Amino acid sequence: MNKKKIIITGSAGFIGFHLSLKLLKKGYQVIGIDNLNNYYDVKLKKDRNKILKEYKNYIFKKIDIKNLNELKRIFKNKKIYCVIHLAAQAGVRYSLINPKSYIDNNILGFFNVLDTLRKNNVKKFIYASTSSIYGLQKKFPLKEKFNTDNPIQLYAATKKSNEVMAASYSHLYKISTIGLRFFTVYGPWGRPDMALFKFTKNILGGKPIDIFNKGQHVRDFTYVEDIVKGIFKIIINKKINLGSRIYNIGNGKKISLMKYIELIEKNLMKKSKRRYLSLQKGDVIKTHSDTRLLKKDYNYYPSTSVENGVQKFIEWYIPYFKYNKKKN
Repeated sequence: MNKKKIIITGSAGFIGFHLSLKLLKKGYQVIGIDNLNNYYDVKLKKDRNKILKEYKNYIFKKIDIKNLNELKRIFKNKKIYCVIHLAAQAGVRYSLINPKSYIDNNILGFFNVLDTLRKNNVKKFIYASTSSIYGLQKKFPLKEKFNTDNPIQLYAATKKSNEVMAASYSHLYKISTIGLRFFTVYGPWGRPDMALFKFTKNILGGKPIDIFNKGQHVRDFTYVEDIVKGIFKIIINKKINLGSRIYNIGNGKKISLMKYIELIEKNLMKKSKRRYLSLQKGDVIKTHSDTRLLKKDYNYYPSTSVENGVQKFIEWYIPYFKYNKKKN
């Protein structure tokens, strides 16, 4: 058993679940924090958490990161090797509906975690940023050195704030802070508010899928296991005093939304009913990551093609929701 204790916030979330599972299998002691809120299907979160609870080296704490006193109790008298902060209010489009949730969770919640780990002498902090931070860039692939001062929605603005806050704490308190700009993560146990999940559900149900920007979106779709492998490489790296760093973590390939839809249809063996809509406010038209910096520093190489990734998602989705392809 690895004696290193790692705190993962958002452990019952999509990426948090997959990362927790990998660390538990590797023998790390994982303290998972999640409030199991109802932003999307709570049953999905509880089912993920149920799998994690099968491991003796997993301790789960149902708390909200906005609750500073509860956070303090979790950190107290524990020698924490690393904190991986994945709990946040996610979703670009939801930020147009409920902006306050993003301020509460992504600004106040982030501060609570950051200040608590500082007071408990944790020296390694890895946190989730987003590719949305790049806004309406015209030069691709996107590089970490590009200007990110013009986010086009509040979600990205809160993540930009996180990067700045982490940099200040790194400078003041000699904490190694590593921000990861995720590029369209997908895969089994994914979020129901994301395109792959929604498209699959509607196609199987015979309902039309909404295709924004009339299908002209391009994304750097990144399979969740590749994301997890990248984070794990950072965790095990023995370099601590790196200061504040930002990395893109993506697949490094641009895929059109229409090709993505075709792959879903192919795996479901069913054509979609399509409803083409105009560009939605806050949507980024294109993402495409340059991951050379993460490759250079941590030997990060994604290995899952979008063809294989979509197939793996469908193979999970159908039995999980008890669909039978032959009936559709």
